[in-house]
Amino acid sequence: MYFKEDKMKILKFGGKSLANGKGIHKVINIIENKVGNGESITVVLSARGRSTDQLEEILDRAVNNESYQEQLQAFKQYQVDSYGDFKVDDEFKTLDKLFEGVSLLGDYSKRIKDQVLSQGEVISAKLLTHILKEKGINANFTDSRELIKTDGKFGEAQPLDKLSKENVVKHFKKYNGTTVNIVTGFIASNTKNETTTLGRNGSNYTAALLANYLDAEELQNFTHVSGIYTANPDLVSDAKKIERLSYTEANELAYFGANILHAKTIIPLIEKNIPLRILNTFDDQNNGTLITAENSSKGIKSLSVLENVSLINLEGRGLLGRVGVDARIFKALAYKNISVSIISQGSSERGIGLVVESEKAIEAKKVLKQEFEADFYKKDVNKITVANEVAVISIIGQDLSTFHRPYNALIKNQVIPLLFNNTVSGKNVSLVVYKAQLHKALNVIHGEIFGVAKKINIAVFGHGLVGGTLIDQILKSAKDIEKRKKIDLNIFAVANSRKILLNENGVDTNWKSIVEEGDSYQIKDVIKFADAHHLENLIAIDNTASKDFTDNYSVLIENGFDLVSSNKVANTLSFDFYKELRMKLEKHQKQYLYETNVGAGLPLIDTIKLLHLSGENITRIKGVFSGSLSYLFNTFSKEKRLFSEVLGEAINKGYTEPDPREDLCGNDVGRKLLILARELGLSNEFNDVNIHNLIPENLREGAADTFLKRLKELDSVYQKIKDEQKPNHVLRYIGDLHGDLFKEKGILDVKLVSVPESSALGQVKGSDSIFEIYTESYGDQPIVIQGAGAGAAVTARGVFGDILRLTEKS
Repeated sequence: MYFKEDKMKILKFGGKSLANGKGIHKVINIIENKVGNGESITVVLSARGRSTDQLEEILDRAVNNESYQEQLQAFKQYQVDSYGDFKVDDEFKTLDKLFEGVSLLGDYSKRIKDQVLSQGEVISAKLLTHILKEKGINANFTDSRELIKTDGKFGEAQPLDKLSKENVVKHFKKYNGTTVNIVTGFIASNTKNETTTLGRNGSNYTAALLANYLDAEELQNFTHVSGIYTANPDLVSDAKKIERLSYTEANELAYFGANILHAKTIIPLIEKNIPLRILNTFDDQNNGTLITAENSSKGIKSLSVLENVSLINLEGRGLLGRVGVDARIFKALAYKNISVSIISQGSSERGIGLVVESEKAIEAKKVLKQEFEADFYKKDVNKITVANEVAVISIIGQDLSTFHRPYNALIKNQVIPLLFNNTVSGKNVSLVVYKAQLHKALNVIHGEIFGVAKKINIAVFGHGLVGGTLIDQILKSAKDIEKRKKIDLNIFAVANSRKILLNENGVDTNWKSIVEEGDSYQIKDVIKFADAHHLENLIAIDNTASKDFTDNYSVLIENGFDLVSSNKVANTLSFDFYKELRMKLEKHQKQYLYETNVGAGLPLIDTIKLLHLSGENITRIKGVFSGSLSYLFNTFSKEKRLFSEVLGEAINKGYTEPDPREDLCGNDVGRKLLILARELGLSNEFNDVNIHNLIPENLREGAADTFLKRLKELDSVYQKIKDEQKPNHVLRYIGDLHGDLFKEKGILDVKLVSVPESSALGQVKGSDSIFEIYTESYGDQPIVIQGAGAGAAVTARGVFGDILRLTEKS
């Protein structure tokens, strides 16, 4: 047998690579270059484009006595289009005859189907041989039916190795040296010379068998992707190419559904230690994925998916402790040639789940009902159900010791696996999920375990001063956060009360002008958008001051959103609403953070929560809660100026609301104080808060403009209060939570007080807030938290902090 000095390489090209246009031209270029470089090659081909699918579709029409001539003509035209004098009349006549017979009989056998489908590979190989010869390459059409001999099982025949190898060696002894054999993949023949096919991934199997029989140097499998990825790139945009795999890992991937591989393809290569390289026909600069006998680095390799499966559940109390149930299941199914890919049962053994091919699910259920008929009668088995809309995700290389991470991430994203199991080695875990959740589940798991940035999808409601500043802060910091913390913050929605901007890839710095041109919306539209684009790790940000928007909290939680809010309303509505919201959060395992509700960006609520949860008894909380009122009374107390002048200055600097009565009435401070009370488990309502309204009664009604014109009427009132203070005292508007805080309710006072200038409250400057937390352990010495308590930038930064805290918990 004569070969070139180099061992032979087997090149296999798939249907997409051989499609009309760019595909087939790239294939020809690859072969020309390899021949030009003096490489010894054999080429194995699939049918071109969708040829196999088209032939099956025509077969279905023919068997149902439907018109198929138009489709058949289109098939023929595709095969010869633009290829000059290329003719395959014999193959077309064979198809005409076969389809006519099927149409007349109204039926066909697997043997007939194999004859029909084989024509796709024959035409493909003849065309490529024809083109290569025209280019001066010594190509030889090789019909694998003359080489690969199989048993008589049509549709999925098994090769007869000894006879097939003899045929291959004999053929390549005759056609060697400069000859490039163009071999039909997928098809073979039995000992009666009847056409058979090799089943799923049959062309790859043909290539692997040839590599084995010829002791090839390498099998190069050219596809439409650049190798094997950590997940299907069509489903997971962050999927990364795997450079190297071992045969064992590849075999696991093949078994658990990797599209490019099939377990039977790997076996002939393992026997001869022949490397397999997965390459991209359309990207000649990519080295693809190399699969060899050498073990690569340990760890999780990839996520594989099986989609055309069904989950069968066998349930019954009588299964508890019963020996041999699994054996009965396998025996009954094996009798009908039904394979089980996954089986799992609970520790109670009251339920057993098994995964089978969807097309065999109905038959499997029937077989199991027959097997357990007596058990149904005795009520040891209650029911057998089939779930069809499911898929299996297998995490190849997953160790159970770290499985909690992807599992918890799924639960957080409201993807509840229906079943899971691990292999005997404990290094692969498979999950069954609803098919509707497959896309999201893959992205959640992939983001959790492959070291790529975890994507956090954010919807911002309210883009005024705080909301707009927050969006700009996130956009400015996003790249740095992704680099440092491996967190990809993606703002997919920005909305005001009327319009919304939606973009699954995230908004950019032009968001503000685009929102105004956006669409009107309801909250269900945001939820539908997130579902349609399989967005994971969802956070809704409420930067409104709207009571109406808080009505959306429950539905957002139910649909997988965590909440972050600078809006104080939800936490100060009725205590029943407050409790119900917490119960819903717990039920759906979602988080609700609102640090900016009190103290803007100061770590007040977190500190109180920590103290309370640790068992520290908090006895009192008091402080200056309002940054705007802090500025007002700090300045008025210190400087010899009229109250109206200082208030006007605060208004002009934007420290107050446009109508300053919203600050002066004390309701905002009252709400903040109520929020803290509820953090301690107190059941106070807003009407329990004793609020000292700073606006004289005669000025409380009327338009804001009228009030602003009458500010001087406040001067005599507050000058008198200021003058009547003790020496070295200053005015502060405070919130004070006190009383017996172990009872159901505490005492909540909001009032203007005079305090020593040297006290902690008295030393507050500018618009700072200050909070004193008294506890049993600290006695009269309070924990003091002080800092900027107002301003859009500070509040937005506090909301940003809550977002980042959520990403760490997720």
